[in-house]
Amino acid sequence: MEKKTKEIDVVAVFKVLLAQWRFLARFAGIGAVLGVIVALCTPKTFTAGVTLAPEMSSGGIGLSGNLADMASNFGIDIGGNSAMDAIYPELYPDIFATTDFLLSLYDVPVRLKEDNTEKKYIEHLKKDFKMPFWTYPKIWLAQLMTPKDTYNPKKGGVDPFKISKEDNDIIEGMRGCIICTVDKKTSIITISVTDQDPLVAAIMADTLQHRLQQYITTYRTKKATIDYEFYKKLSREMRRDYERAREVYTSFADANQGVQLQSYQVKIEELENTMQLKYDNYRNSLELMRQAHTKIQERTPAFVMMERPIMPNKPSSTPRSLIVLLWIFLAIMGGSGWVLYKKQRSGAL
Repeated sequence: MEKKTKEIDVVAVFKVLLAQWRFLARFAGIGAVLGVIVALCTPKTFTAGVTLAPEMSSGGIGLSGNLADMASNFGIDIGGNSAMDAIYPELYPDIFATTDFLLSLYDVPVRLKEDNTEKKYIEHLKKDFKMPFWTYPKIWLAQLMTPKDTYNPKKGGVDPFKISKEDNDIIEGMRGCIICTVDKKTSIITISVTDQDPLVAAIMADTLQHRLQQYITTYRTKKATIDYEFYKKLSREMRRDYERAREVYTSFADANQGVQLQSYQVKIEELENTMQLKYDNYRNSLELMRQAHTKIQERTPAFVMMERPIMPNKPSSTPRSLIVLLWIFLAIMGGSGWVLYKKQRSGAL
């Protein structure tokens, strides 16, 4: 049994639509008007970016590295230096998406292209951002149904344990405007920021690359910095012990000049040995402090800025002309569908 197939006569469809060109022209005009309204009410956005090449490191920090350092003093190699960092370039986009990292950007000072007055980034997001008119009902409804914003500059910003609906929406918007990508083959880091003001986009892109470098540097040097501060404090204590032992030795030697008693010789040797021991401890603590400082320098990553953030001159958003053409096309398609539907219902097609 052969199945019946319904073929579409393209030529007939075209003739029907061509006969209704005045009707479709009115639809195109309506679409053009709506497109112009939408295009004019849609704010332009600008994107600024920065490209970094990070230093790849195979020297991990933490427990395995410390064990390797201690074992090396006894001639034992446990392979601790082969550990990779826990935070590697592929995780940088996840760092940018965290709520804590985005909240830390609230207080970044920014300036507008047409206004050199310095303000905080959160103030710019709340006061300077232009919203399309069709989003206002949703915003008004959200303001009526949600509690007041928890951001308070006098109290140090947002309570991270109690974020309001408004702050949560702002953070979600920031996640869409702040993009960090990493090339898996070359590990090249690209940071891009989209904003309605081109200067703000460039400032935030520059701030983000500095914040990333600071974050990674703090992570990689944290343990070495703690060790350095510990050995620095230890060296001060060892110096005080050595100075006290030296004072005791010199005082005893000065008070007993010319004494030939055997007990005096034993006592002076004992004080001299104690002073020498304290001096050796002090010298060893200085060496440990020097080594810890060297590790800080070794583990401080180097980032090569391949492309600096520059204020964009052209918007990155969809061109307004394209928005108008899209609306005209949708209007014509809608009108054509209506014409064909009516003709089909009447049996003329």
